[in-house]
Amino acid sequence: MQLDPETHQMIAIVLAGDRTKADSLINHTPAPAKAMIDLDGIPMVRRVLTSLRDSKVVGRISLAGPEQSAVATDAELQRWIDNGEIHWSEPGSSPSTSAYNAMQDLEPEDSVLLTTADHPLLTPEIVDAFGRQSLADDVDVTVGLAPYPLIADAYPGIKKTVLRFSDGEFCGCNLFAFITPEGRRAARFWRKIEQERKKPLVVIGLLGWWAVIRYRLGLLSLEEALAKLSKRLGLRIRAVILPYANAAIDVDSIADLMLVRGALEKAAAEGA
Repeated sequence: MQLDPETHQMIAIVLAGDRTKADSLINHTPAPAKAMIDLDGIPMVRRVLTSLRDSKVVGRISLAGPEQSAVATDAELQRWIDNGEIHWSEPGSSPSTSAYNAMQDLEPEDSVLLTTADHPLLTPEIVDAFGRQSLADDVDVTVGLAPYPLIADAYPGIKKTVLRFSDGEFCGCNLFAFITPEGRRAARFWRKIEQERKKPLVVIGLLGWWAVIRYRLGLLSLEEALAKLSKRLGLRIRAVILPYANAAIDVDSIADLMLVRGALEKAAAEGA
């Protein structure tokens, strides 16, 4: 199913539940949930939602989490939910479960853009670039990646999980698209590997030990890895390579939080 990237709009799902209340980020701030951490007067999740609302490729938006008590601490977010601009649901037991649950009642023609609440440097430009390329490809699933050298140049010393293939080094962008009903089956696969998302060798191991050996030797290309994953899942999976360092910046640690706050301060100073 190939869709017109200029006219078709996607349903955005934002995952905003907490993996654990023992998260060091939550304990580091007065926020009641990670998604509600304040960034220059705006909760992190509202920055993500604003970018989705301002993008051209996104139509409806569903928010999975945070808990109602946390949502209620931000009047603007609560207003968006109350007036139907944002559809809110309780978070599942894990991000992959939240995503799976949110996709269950979709129509066959609905395509999904999935992202996370800890992606505060996301912009409408990034969203549209990822969404349009995903819709332009005749595939079931796409995953957003950014070149690691681009990220390291923009943020020297940053610590990221790096996927090292023979044709380049990439970082994940917490952007996924499920274009077809068949593509949503990938959410079930995600539930199996979610806890290993920061361990490239474990994930590559799902493709077979030959793939692990080739990856370790620097002989496995990104295209080959995705072809093997496509064959294993019976789906057409492609990567969308995004030329934006900020596409790969999420907030997983206190160091990430400091980096994002610095980036926002710099952007504000440059825009003044």
